[in-house]
Amino acid sequence: MATRPEFAFRAASACKYDNNDPRCVEVATNVPGAVAVRNSVTGETVAFTTVEWTAFLSGAKLGEFDPAA
Repeated sequence: MATRPEFAFRAASACKYDNNDPRCVEVATNVPGAVAVRNSVTGETVAFTTVEWTAFLSGAKLGEFDPAA
């Protein structure tokens, strides 16, 4: 049985690491069919299918998650 490759995380280009406030969200898209999101402070990771991730991004771009809406 083939093993699943490890996620290779990267931070958004807009993310600026600050030792006093190191919060950043990292994403990994190197595993076919999956996208993982990781908290840079705690290391907690959540994985999504590419279909779920695409739907989330589409909703975010349309403002579906805007708290002011």
